[in-house]
Amino acid sequence: MTTITRENCADILCIGAQKASTSWLHHVLNAHPTTYSFPNSEPVTSTTKEAHFWDWNHQRGADWYRALLAPPEPDRLSMDFTPEYSLMSEAQIAECKQLNPTARVIYVLRDPLARAISALRMHTLWQSDGKDAEQVEISFDDGFLELLQTARVFDMSSYVANYRRWAKHYDNILVLNYEDIVADSAASMRRVYAHCGLDIDTMPQEARAEFDKRMQKRIWASVPYSVSADVTYFLHGLLWPKRQAAEKEFRFKFQEYRDVLGHRV
Repeated sequence: MTTITRENCADILCIGAQKASTSWLHHVLNAHPTTYSFPNSEPVTSTTKEAHFWDWNHQRGADWYRALLAPPEPDRLSMDFTPEYSLMSEAQIAECKQLNPTARVIYVLRDPLARAISALRMHTLWQSDGKDAEQVEISFDDGFLELLQTARVFDMSSYVANYRRWAKHYDNILVLNYEDIVADSAASMRRVYAHCGLDIDTMPQEARAEFDKRMQKRIWASVPYSVSADVTYFLHGLLWPKRQAAEKEFRFKFQEYRDVLGHRV
């Protein structure tokens, strides 16, 4: 089986959400010897996890994407975990379906308020050139409104609309609640592995040991920049309809916002 004749460019697609443990999920899934992460090609890609084909690299063409993700052993499952894919248009998703017709798609959802604050902290880290937590506060000003747009907080929180666009083309999307991953990571990973056609219990001993090790590792913890009460309450109100829509659609309950609001509730 050659690069050109592989059925999918990416066999496993994770489309988000940003700041919902997708890096950890990728890290643990890649412990299985059957999965494959493409070579680190920064700054063209984001590490070995995010190919960013439809937002950064589309001009490079489908052959570039296919070659990037092609594993040395063609039977391995190639992965592309790019959270921005959740925002793709229907035309882009249709093209994705052509390039990845039988891909397993995963979408991890997180409490909208908690996810938004984590995302804003990440973007603040980038914009401040890595300043320490004590040096920066995210406050309600013109800079915050610009940050809100840059981080695409509203679109990233539109879980139902994003899911429905994808579901028109992929009818077996695994949708996970971030809080379930935190509460029972082992059960959540078994669901992910099963969705991808993989079995944890039959992994070689060395791979299973690596899997167990990675299960305990935290990836990409946000810098805990202080967030003003005005920002927190604004986001809480802005994203409340998104929370209600997602809870109804997916029969989830998001509780993380209670910890974010703390004594302000």
